[in-house]
Parts: sequence; C-alpha cells; structure tokens
Amino acid sequence: MGGLSHTRKVALPGVGTRVDLDTEAGHHVSVVVHLDGRRTIGIHDPEDEDSCKETVTLAPPEAAALAEVLVPDSLRAVRQQVEIDLVTERIPVSKHSPYAGRPLGDTQARTRTGASIVAVLRRTGAFPSPTPDFRFAIGDVLVVVGTREGVNAVATLIAGG
Repeated sequence: MGGLSHTRKVALPGVGTRVDLDTEAGHHVSVVVHLDGRRTIGIHDPEDEDSCKETVTLAPPEAAALAEVLVPDSLRAVRQQVEIDLVTERIPVSKHSPYAGRPLGDTQARTRTGASIVAVLRRTGAFPSPTPDFRFAIGDVLVVVGTREGVNAVATLIAGG
C-alpha cells in the first residue's frame, strides 16, 4: 500500500470499540470489537459511511483465523519470534474471598503465582497499577496478566482455594 489508508478508533460505551479503515480505493470498512470478544466487520456505502451495506460477525476463534490469513508473510515470521504466552483475565472479588477488604499486598500474588494484578475495576472507576496498600472491595474485578497457569493460580488464590 502507498500509505494513503488510515484507521481511527471510536469508543462504543457498553459495546466495545469500533476501528474504521478508509482504503486507498475509497472503501470504508469498520470492525467492532465487542466487550465479549466477538468482532463484527462492516462494509459501508462509499457515498454514506453511516450506511452499512453488509456485516459479518465472527466469534473470537474465527476472528483469530481471519487475522492469521490477513497478516503478510513478512510479518508472520516476526510475530512467531516474539510470541509470548501471556494472557489477561478479569477475576472478581466475591464476598467469599479471603481478600475482600484486605490490601493487595496481603495476596503476595506476584511472588506466589508469577502473575500481576495490573488494575482493579470498581463501580466507581478503574484503578490502574494498584499499590500494595490498595484495599480490595467485594465486587471489585481484578485485571490480571501472566501465563495461563499464573492467572489461574491468582483466580484460585482470590477465590480462597
């Protein structure tokens, strides 16, 4: 491509994020990344970008398969070299959790599991990079990053298992 195409992101509260692409050929394509992981691809009327001519909704595995096809071969080798086995998961703090009302430092999550609690989501807002003295509340949702095994271990720890 000659660099004329560009993308822009638009937040869709309660839905997810829409990424719009205007191609060199004058086409308008959008992808809605839903909060549940689905992707909806929309092809728009070039005369009216608010008029969607066709949509296709893909489940997460289908979106991953399509993405693999769309990645140029020259980038595929680079992606395989830097592939890191990390996952991100949201873990709720229930009323049964031994850590409800206690500070993050009491969990020793990183030391015990190798995974990190990188944010806490609460009805009143998000708390990125919580410090060890941050107190969990019932209903908090922890954003945890690590290996599959480490994240699973944090979920077990927070649940009291």
